[in-house]
Amino acid sequence: MKYVNIGGTGLRASNIVMGCMRLSSLSKKEAEALVRTALEQGINLFDHADIYGGGSCEEIFAEAAGMNETVREKMILQSKCSIRDGYFDFSKGYLLQSVDGILKRLHTDYLDILLLHRPDPLMEPEEVAEAIETLHRSGKVRYFGVSNQNPMQIELLQKYTGQKLIVDQLQMSLAHTPVFDSGLTVNMQIGQSIDRTGSIYEYSRLKGITLQAWSPFQKGYFEGTFLGDTEHYGKLNETIRLLAEKYGVTDTAIAVAWLTRVPSGIQVILGTTRPQRLIDGCKGSEIPLTRKEWFSLYAAAGNMIP
Repeated sequence: MKYVNIGGTGLRASNIVMGCMRLSSLSKKEAEALVRTALEQGINLFDHADIYGGGSCEEIFAEAAGMNETVREKMILQSKCSIRDGYFDFSKGYLLQSVDGILKRLHTDYLDILLLHRPDPLMEPEEVAEAIETLHRSGKVRYFGVSNQNPMQIELLQKYTGQKLIVDQLQMSLAHTPVFDSGLTVNMQIGQSIDRTGSIYEYSRLKGITLQAWSPFQKGYFEGTFLGDTEHYGKLNETIRLLAEKYGVTDTAIAVAWLTRVPSGIQVILGTTRPQRLIDGCKGSEIPLTRKEWFSLYAAAGNMIP
């Protein structure tokens, strides 16, 4: 397992993250097996959100992990908030209330990282900063970040808080590559050159922000996985198969390796509920894809290389 220094903070975290969004679909025994497998594979960062299972996923995780001081010291716990029933909420009262609920459900006194889950166009950045400072001073949250935000949204928040925003969590996969597309086709009159992210990849490297990839196997927005979809991604799956044979791993590992190969230190969130899929994904943590292999996968996904 490869480890990265998140946002220059000294938090040494695995570049593979266990996503806990689907824990509520598991039995107690199944959840225990999944958490145990993650720890055995070297995963030490666990990603939550107050919206997952209406909070039940955090409760299930704490029980499955047997949360106590000894267990807690081995983990980096990250959770997110802002998604409510049909709207987003960055109000101070909600943020403080949400964190209290998260801590209670996870059976811990503090979060290592709190992310603002989805941008709130109605936010008052001064109010968000007050909430961040309150949470930090109280010791309830050590570090902060965002999810699904572009550089200017991050800049707006950063202007008002002295706490560095260290993470941006974004959808990324071989079948969803806007983070890289416009940078590879600068000034070209094609759809691929449209900047859909505000150059978040370059910005994150300039600012020392760690990017985390959610849905690393998805095509589109929760439209299913591209792995095994030979009808729409035949060339990509064949290229993945050949590389999987070369490195002695599964197609899952190669899909993960394409993201972990990026030198900025992208973390990949695996939201699977199957221990074996988790093991397979973890094998992509350190696969040393060559430049030619990385670009061959990008092209096989249907992207142009000028």
